[in-house]
Amino acid sequence: MTRTDHESPVEPGTPVKTMVKGAGHERENSRALYTAEERQRRDESIWTVVQGVLAPVQFLVFLVSLGLVLRALTTGEGAFAADVSIVIKTLVLYTIMITGSIWEKVVFGKWLFAPAFFWEDVFSMLVLALHTIYLVMLLRGIGTTEQRLLVALAGYGAYVINAGQFLWKLRMARLEGNSLRQAVAA
Repeated sequence: MTRTDHESPVEPGTPVKTMVKGAGHERENSRALYTAEERQRRDESIWTVVQGVLAPVQFLVFLVSLGLVLRALTTGEGAFAADVSIVIKTLVLYTIMITGSIWEKVVFGKWLFAPAFFWEDVFSMLVLALHTIYLVMLLRGIGTTEQRLLVALAGYGAYVINAGQFLWKLRMARLEGNSLRQAVAA
């Protein structure tokens, strides 16, 4: 859920030639992520820094919590610690979602679902929904501890996929930046 790709100086919608690492041939990327103005707003926004800090914090919280959840599910011990860690993970998730939405508004003029990050935002809503379901189960005493922890694991699985989406977007932006710098240098 990080939007810290600082190296995308290509206009959105512009096909960009990039080298596929190890493939030895060029392929055409579909679309650039940012206009020059969006790129400038992204680079100047404090929210880009905030996202860049929160993303690794969230990942660290996720790893610790995942270990606690798996321990509770496999041994039956530490359910309270697992629950606390999931609540912390969920609070960090809400924080990164809110700040990410602000970032998107600053950069793209939309609170969510800007074309450049549409599918990442869609999947983020699934991640948020699963974490929220877990919280409702916990606070209302719905289901067993195991059922609640399995919902958290589903949320964590969705989070891993969503994080992968954002990492892929970061890589695309860097490839676009490299391609543009090579074109300008040539």
